[in-house]
Parts: sequence; C-alpha cells; structure tokens
Amino acid sequence: MGLLRRTTLPQLADAPFTYPEVGATQEATLPAGYDHVERSVVVGSGRAEFDRAGAAVFRWAAQRSAGLRVLADGPASTPGTVVLMTAGLRRLGLDVPCRVVWAVDEPARRGFGYGTLPGHPESGEECFVVTLEPGGDVVYTLRAFSRLATPLARLGAPVSRRVQRLALDRYVVAIRRAAQAG
Repeated sequence: MGLLRRTTLPQLADAPFTYPEVGATQEATLPAGYDHVERSVVVGSGRAEFDRAGAAVFRWAAQRSAGLRVLADGPASTPGTVVLMTAGLRRLGLDVPCRVVWAVDEPARRGFGYGTLPGHPESGEECFVVTLEPGGDVVYTLRAFSRLATPLARLGAPVSRRVQRLALDRYVVAIRRAAQAG
C-alpha cells in the first residue's frame, strides 16, 4: 500500500512488540513513561446500537473512517491478528504495523487492543471498547499509551500528537455513525 513498506503481514506475525507492557490497556492504570489518552463517549442507546457499534469496532470501521487503509490477516476480534494500516497518500503513505494483543466479546462489552510493531512511528498500545451500560447507554472507550518511536516522529512531535488526537475524534464519529445506522 505505501511506498515506505518494508515488510509484509506474514513477516510481521512474529515480530516483537516495540514496548514491554503488552496488554496494559486492559489495566486500570496505564504504564508510566508514556503519553496517555483516555476518552469515553456515549455513542448510542440500547442493544441494537450496541450490536452495531461492536460489529463496527471488530471490522476496523474506526480506523478506515479516520482515513487509514487497513490490511489485516484476520479480524480485530482475534488476538494475534496483524494489521498494517497506511496513512497518507496511497503511493507515498506511511505504514503503521500493529498486532491485536487482546479481545473481548461479551454480552455487554466488545472490543480489542493492539500494540505497535517495528516500523510504527510510535511505541505503545491502543484499545477500542464498546460497552452496553445497565441504563442502556452505549459507551465507546478509547485508551492508549504511547511514545514517539522514530526520529521523524520525534522531530514532528507536536504534529504527531495532533494527528493522534484528530484520529481519535474520527474514531468516535465512525462508531457513533455505525451505532445509529439502524
């Protein structure tokens, strides 16, 4: 997809994560030494909207809606799935490789977390979870811990952080739209 691609999905299957705290987006406290982002937003109401939002999370709808091209060797609902997302222009895009670390598919909670692999401009983990609250609200929660991993990303640190926050905004819009599409 991107001109900067150096690896393929099969080559990334066994690549090491670029951070030691694998799975930490499931914990109550995110690890120290990283920038943290946490956002929870009501995106709908009721079982049908929860089901639509959960399905959208598992089919990479948030990432695609943010303008990323997604190439994955499996669904987001399966730990071990490798995903190679490309940001930017089709031929000159930047590839951002990740692997699904954990997934949850319960009656009132669906989502997954993925971690960065070598070649990603950041180092850390991000998760996307939809919850059906007892009162009927459908809540979409994004949690991430990361630090800039490449010289180019560190050089453009303010822009890199702004791009991440913009992507999170687009993720929320995508899942809200999916939840309310019925």
